[in-house]
Amino acid sequence: IIHAGDMQNELAKLKTKQKDSSKKYFRKNFDNSNIENVNQFSENIFHNVPTKGALFYFDPNTISTDRWRKLGLRDKTITTIQHFIAKGGKFRQPEDIKKIWGLHEDEVQRLIPYVKIEAAVSIPETVKQFDVYKKYEQKRSFDKIDINLADTNTWIRLPGIGSKLSNRIISFREKLGGFYRIDQVAETFGLPDSVFQKIRPNLIADDKNIKLIHINTASEDELKQHPYIRYKLANQLVQYRNQHGNFSAISDIKKIMTVTEELYNKLSPYLTAQ
Repeated sequence: IIHAGDMQNELAKLKTKQKDSSKKYFRKNFDNSNIENVNQFSENIFHNVPTKGALFYFDPNTISTDRWRKLGLRDKTITTIQHFIAKGGKFRQPEDIKKIWGLHEDEVQRLIPYVKIEAAVSIPETVKQFDVYKKYEQKRSFDKIDINLADTNTWIRLPGIGSKLSNRIISFREKLGGFYRIDQVAETFGLPDSVFQKIRPNLIADDKNIKLIHINTASEDELKQHPYIRYKLANQLVQYRNQHGNFSAISDIKKIMTVTEELYNKLSPYLTAQ
């Protein structure tokens, strides 16, 4: 027979054992070594979280802080890169970004395909002083190009001219029917005057093959395609022709009130009445 008092004592001992057992379990499973494992596990979890950021081609030698952030880099890592470059460091090949302290391997693999390092202009080892360098630059000056014959590749060789500007220059040239003077290149949409002044000494214009518009036979649609004529003047030229007959000379277009002397001088090289 088990008395009530004995029963209570036994229950108390059982609770004590359970409590001790839980402590042992805690100590066994969460000693120092296991805490390190947990920390490593946590680090792995956070490390493997996909990096957020856009992907685009970039040059690590010239990219701005904001663009690094768009790629998904942390500010601390960006600061490390800036210090590296400020001290004269250079990224010479895409794989060099592996050397960035704090840039994880998964980030490296994500970014490498988008690294595009622009080739620097090689300067002879003997070129040390600035005045000597200027003479070197002058010596390697660009060849002159014919603005009516140059293709996109030829234009791109000039300083400050990229593929977009070269295409715009050629498109404008085609709409005009050719350039009869060099300054017309400056009228290209989006071409900075500073760039034009820089390339001007390298330009020549051969106007032998200027495409002419016959003002007595050209339709209104044909006339208005020219950048110097457009719709209003095209309509006036056709109306005048219908009312007064054919133009006997190009100078007859000055009888139209909207044709100023400046516009006539600008437009006349593209017209013929013969």
